[in-house]
Amino acid sequence: MYTCQEFVDNSSKVASVRGYLHQTAATGADCLILTHGAGGNCDSPLLIGLANAFSSSGLTVLRCNLPFRRERPFGPPPRGSAERDQAGLRAAVESMRRHGSGQVFLGGHSYGGRQASILAADEPGLVKTLLLLSYPLHPPQRPEELRTRHLPRLQTPVLFVHGTRDNFATTSEMEAALKFIPARTELLSVPGAGHELMKKQNRDTLLQRIARAFCSFVGLPLV
Repeated sequence: MYTCQEFVDNSSKVASVRGYLHQTAATGADCLILTHGAGGNCDSPLLIGLANAFSSSGLTVLRCNLPFRRERPFGPPPRGSAERDQAGLRAAVESMRRHGSGQVFLGGHSYGGRQASILAADEPGLVKTLLLLSYPLHPPQRPEELRTRHLPRLQTPVLFVHGTRDNFATTSEMEAALKFIPARTELLSVPGAGHELMKKQNRDTLLQRIARAFCSFVGLPLV
């Protein structure tokens, strides 16, 4: 069993943490922080579904909004917001460490996942593992503009989840990008899925598949 409650932590001097905490009955549970893409927020169906699936598997989950979304209810992040968004994720990690004794994992969809990976590359050891959903390897139709500069510095293990019809990267492009990363990586391919990953037809099976793959990747018992 798990519960979901609104969560606010204003203790950080850099950025407050606001979102929803999905708590399990287990004490000292490991925690996964999930955040959203450039066009969404922490109430996206994908994040809610994953938070419920991971909580059912025994993890505490914080799904939270990035600083840009708290200031801008709609639209993409403004120029120059990446550094502050990374600071917001760091504050979320620190907050979860204060609220529990387990391991802390960090994940995000698209833009949120990219900021999580840059933060982890800059601060090795900040979190145990990354879960990157639909990593935006390049803008659509602009494969020459690769977002890989930080990947050779990434020392944190990463599970990537990628739809085979994602217009931000082909599967072969993702496989090539993973070779830049010195840490352990795994690519979970979702046949027929686009950048949003989840469709009506694959909702329940996809959520469980991601939760089970991540638990296996980090060595947690499969529920």
